[in-house]
Amino acid sequence: MSEHADPDHALDLRVLPEVEWRAAASAHRERLDRLVGPYLERRAAGTTHPVIDFLFTYYGNKPAQLRRWHPGFGIGLRGAREYDGARGYHRVDEDVFTADPAYLAKRRATVQFVDRLLTATATRPAQLSCFGLHEWAMVYRTDEVRHQQVPLRLGHAGTDAVVESMSLRCTHFDAFRFFTPDAVGRNAEPLTRADQVRREQPGCLHANMDLYKWGFKLTPLIPSALLLDCFELACTARELDMRASPYDLRALGYEPIRIETPTGRADYVRAQAAIAETADALRTRLRTACTDLSTTLEQLPG
Repeated sequence: MSEHADPDHALDLRVLPEVEWRAAASAHRERLDRLVGPYLERRAAGTTHPVIDFLFTYYGNKPAQLRRWHPGFGIGLRGAREYDGARGYHRVDEDVFTADPAYLAKRRATVQFVDRLLTATATRPAQLSCFGLHEWAMVYRTDEVRHQQVPLRLGHAGTDAVVESMSLRCTHFDAFRFFTPDAVGRNAEPLTRADQVRREQPGCLHANMDLYKWGFKLTPLIPSALLLDCFELACTARELDMRASPYDLRALGYEPIRIETPTGRADYVRAQAAIAETADALRTRLRTACTDLSTTLEQLPG
């Protein structure tokens, strides 16, 4: 590993030899393929999956975007000609490419927002009493079902009865905004986008799934290893989300977590707590990355 100075911004780079970074990029692609290979096979066959497809349709990030490996800001890649013209990159000499300080400057507001949101979330105690009812609230007292290809496990009347038997304690606006009109008023507190930073808490399954979203918004300024760790956690959280949902997914191999029972609620809380523990570590890593990027922003001219 050698040192290389960025002549435009006088920022020192660590430059990776081609053999080193290509090995890391290859390992990254192999890991991703293990996670999304079945998704790609289904897409090629023209079929969909109500559990896994969400990670691409809702978040809007394509597998091809995830496949490109990034070392993170401040690291140059020697011989990386395929990065010429890639979003967020620039050439610092004839043979070295790296994340562009000008791109970092454009993303200043994003870095600051992600840091503020994750820091605020980390300061609060985890709440583990929602039992995944947000998915139930999305089909409460309506004949419309978001996943038309799978049935409701308890039917419409049974689903409504579960919602009415427990309190809705959702703290995540991007789940709350899909509640049916009759479910909105049942939530412990009304949620708005403006209150997002003030409301999110580290036990929330969707807040922890969203670490992948925030990591992707920081790409290519953070290492792909961190982004893929967040994506893998999102896969785990999504599976729990759907197993505890009102949908009957047994035909797809997902045994339900029956949150309408005391045993099911206990099972959900244990799994939710394990995800929250992993998310705490990832949230810290993302916050550290934001701090480092903010420090660099202070050094940029203008």
